[in-house]
Amino acid sequence: MTATTDGSSGPPVAGPAASGEATGIRPAAGGAGSLARSAEDAMRRAADCLLGHQDAQGWWKGDLQTNVTMDAEDLLLRQFLGIRDDTVTEAAARWIRGEQRSDGTWATFHGGPGELSTTVEAYVALRLAGDRPEDPHMARASAWIREQGGIAATRVFTRIWLALFGWWSWDDLPELPPELIFLPPWFPLNIYDFGQWARQTIVPLTVVSAKRPVRPAPFPLDELHTDPARPRPRQALAPAVSWQGFFQRADKALHLYHKVAPRRLRRIAMNTAARWIIERQENDGCWGGIQPPAVYSLIALHLLGYDLDHPVMREGLASLDRFAVWRADGARMIEACQSPVWDTCLAVIALADAGLPADHPALVRAADWMLGEQISRTGDWAVRRPHLTPGGWAFEFHNDTYPDIDDTAEVVLALGRVRHPDPLRVDIAIARGVRWNLGMQSKNGAWGAFDADNDSPFPNRLPFCDFGEVIDPPSADVTAHVVEMLAYEGLAAHPRARRGVAWLLGQQEPSGAWFGRWGVNYLYGTGSVVPALIAAGVPAAHPAIRRAVDWLASVQNEDGGWGEDLRSYRERRWIGQGVSTASQTAWALLALLAAGERESKAAERGAAWLAATQRPDGSWDEPQFTGTGFPWDFSINYHLYRQVFPLTALGRYVRGEPRMIRAGVREGG
Repeated sequence: MTATTDGSSGPPVAGPAASGEATGIRPAAGGAGSLARSAEDAMRRAADCLLGHQDAQGWWKGDLQTNVTMDAEDLLLRQFLGIRDDTVTEAAARWIRGEQRSDGTWATFHGGPGELSTTVEAYVALRLAGDRPEDPHMARASAWIREQGGIAATRVFTRIWLALFGWWSWDDLPELPPELIFLPPWFPLNIYDFGQWARQTIVPLTVVSAKRPVRPAPFPLDELHTDPARPRPRQALAPAVSWQGFFQRADKALHLYHKVAPRRLRRIAMNTAARWIIERQENDGCWGGIQPPAVYSLIALHLLGYDLDHPVMREGLASLDRFAVWRADGARMIEACQSPVWDTCLAVIALADAGLPADHPALVRAADWMLGEQISRTGDWAVRRPHLTPGGWAFEFHNDTYPDIDDTAEVVLALGRVRHPDPLRVDIAIARGVRWNLGMQSKNGAWGAFDADNDSPFPNRLPFCDFGEVIDPPSADVTAHVVEMLAYEGLAAHPRARRGVAWLLGQQEPSGAWFGRWGVNYLYGTGSVVPALIAAGVPAAHPAIRRAVDWLASVQNEDGGWGEDLRSYRERRWIGQGVSTASQTAWALLALLAAGERESKAAERGAAWLAATQRPDGSWDEPQFTGTGFPWDFSINYHLYRQVFPLTALGRYVRGEPRMIRAGVREGG
């Protein structure tokens, strides 16, 4: 996979001529004034740029950048399986070295602080690539690692990788028995109590935990311990009356069980886990369309006797190669995931709201591709919704097991903007998507991302689960997108939509903002919720809307843009604070426009900032990470966010609020 000039991946089709006229976008009415002209010019350039990056099949996909643990773990997997080669190793090392900070550390997001586990994994990967401990960049890294407590202070996932090579003891890791696969869905801590991303990772790791493999270490890592003679200092247990203390003692009991587990039961459990894993392998060989479960699934199956030539293993390894983005300088970056459905529906919304004709060939091609991606079979979501008819969309190219509610809502919003030559086909697909989303509502009236009612309090308390969010409770941003979709489909008065609105109003922070689960952070939450509430009939004069408008104005940067650092997930002083970015400025502007604030000083300054910071080719620079995988623990730079959201905001600033070309499904679902 190659990278294009704006960081998006895949071969672009020939774009339109460098003029708004070539796109078919007609001039907006009443465009007098220098700001209106500059905003419209920027909108046209942005539309031209985005159109030029559509794939011939109809989809868009920007690079999905995370952190170098993806690259380090890819090398460690290849080392474990005995397939690491010099070409891939050097290309990965080039990328990892390029991401190192001047203090020797690696961060999990642009401009963020050094992070211990990420730095340890990057260091080990560079050792595999031949970098020497005494090299200056390596010596800085190891010194910092020791200052932070060494390997012993890293997260569980990092120590699992090290245990695979004898650099850490399996006895000093939390136990994950494969018998977990037998727990029924109603039993606490069954696999369906975990979010889909954690579930797909934990099941194969139960096999790895049971097998406890150790490959010969290619070198020692004494330099990463605070005391090499005592690398694993004992930790005091929390009080037994606390949840932490309870689960720590339960883990000790599981370690004892590991020694006495009945062999036949354990063998059956591991084989059952293997069947579960294989049944969820996608057509392209991956698992869930994301890299981490694929990595651990390959290790688990290999430990159970699947050789590298087995079709499951062969296709799984081939799928991982498709997560690689090769840079012009020869560096190789691994994407944790790929986002074509998400990027495509957002691109369609942006272009349509900018005035691209609803029957433009680019929009029709995109609609055709999205229609072909609708999922017609059940997945893990059916464990809690067994009688619900399928009809959702996933995030990735291939992920039929795990469609998500957010993508489904946005795809419906996108399809509703396209005048397709087969409108009945579109209407049927939209009706199925709406019905599926309605059925995925949680008991509290809101929506999570992948499952309904995935909010057990127990998984996050496990000693193993120190790597980020492992459950999928409802969030304001996903709920807002569903409510907005229902409103535009004529279902604003539907009881489920009204419950969603009530839940959103109850989630507003005292400041006037909403928390952003899947984007950074309160700017994303607020930028999602305000347009949804307005679309659902909440008046712009409502106190919740006015508080949100006041908050947005209060956190606007002096340059006219908006920005929010990922540290806002940890420290309240960072809420709404950060360097101005194109995507976050767009989110704030979308909320203001929905609230009727187009003529406000804040909206004008935001639109002016977007126009002034646009590059000559119609794109924007945005090295900052504004997407969220797990709040604080796993951050994402969606390279297309810098394009689709500013275009959407400028389109609505220039042309007004979006208009759907369909009348809506208008059914009870």
